[in-house]
Amino acid sequence: MAPGFIAIGSGPAGLSAAETFRSKHPNIPVRILSADPALPYAKPPLSKGYLCGREAKLDLHSPGWFARNNVELVRGITVDHIDLAHQEVVTEGGRRYPYWHLVLGCGANAVPLRVPGAEAALTLRSFSDAVVLRMAARSADSAVVIGGGLIACEAAACLAGRGVPTTMVAAEPVPLQRRFGDEVGERVAKILSDNGVRFLGSTTVTAIDDTRVHLDTGATLDGDVVVSATGVRPDPHLAEAAGLETEDGRIVVDEHMHTSALNVYAAGDVALAYNVTAGRRIRAEHWRDAAQQGLIAGLSAAGHAAAWSKVPGFSCTVGESTLKYCGWGTGYEHSRLVDHRNGFTVWYESGGEVVGVLSLNADEDYRLADQLVRAHTPMAI
Repeated sequence: MAPGFIAIGSGPAGLSAAETFRSKHPNIPVRILSADPALPYAKPPLSKGYLCGREAKLDLHSPGWFARNNVELVRGITVDHIDLAHQEVVTEGGRRYPYWHLVLGCGANAVPLRVPGAEAALTLRSFSDAVVLRMAARSADSAVVIGGGLIACEAAACLAGRGVPTTMVAAEPVPLQRRFGDEVGERVAKILSDNGVRFLGSTTVTAIDDTRVHLDTGATLDGDVVVSATGVRPDPHLAEAAGLETEDGRIVVDEHMHTSALNVYAAGDVALAYNVTAGRRIRAEHWRDAAQQGLIAGLSAAGHAAAWSKVPGFSCTVGESTLKYCGWGTGYEHSRLVDHRNGFTVWYESGGEVVGVLSLNADEDYRLADQLVRAHTPMAI
């Protein structure tokens, strides 16, 4: 087997890196090794249109695309370890894939729910997860979504929109509080309510017993379908075992996505990358950012000058409402919320500069956000 370019992971980071490298080097072998048995697919629509029962374009490329572009996609394979000394990726079956350039796009795994009966809860991280949940929703008379984050909000609204009485349970008093604050949380709780979702805040699940969800208040909820959406955790185990530099469970990389090892790069959820515009390392945890970092990794591996400088961003759709965020996703010292007729904008500031902007039905503000964050502008605008 001839050495070449290898991406571990078929998500946005690995696929973007492989696609970019191939565009620059048409004759060097390019391989993507993926534990997922499915063709590479878009994850954001899983908790939006797909779960809601609408048609959603998920496939990123057809099988023919990989053949036409001479990209070898190896699916349903688990990597055991990386042999840095011999520049090889070794699978659990002992097969060795030699590389000249390696990109780790290992992504993140769902944080497990640790209560008795947790195995009855469904997650929403992969296409197979979404298929199971969508099928279960068809015959459900009730649903409980555990978690107060973005995916929990989207999933709860989708289930309620399909006519399933849905309750969302979160340890926070309001949804999205830890990331965006109380004022945003109160407005999101109203959006959820308008979409038929009952929200129970400052409450934790203590056990799941068949179709009953037990709460720390002593109450129980009916849950024909129970969804655990308690967050995700990066998966750096291959990097750690290989001795790459990591920090807080992520692989440390520079602005070119280089790791501490020769010819090894990392991108996406698993990376802690230096952003040139921010002037520091940033955790980027969303699809668009992973694809952008994959592009940088692919260009760097191909020998082209490239550095990560874009301001991260994402959107979250709850029913018919779409929240848009642009910023560093870090903590903030001050925030200012401005209500509009049909929505709002929140400006987040730290160290005397705008570090993030969240908007609902305020596209002018959202378009301005990138400029302000990029220019390190103060919040007083």
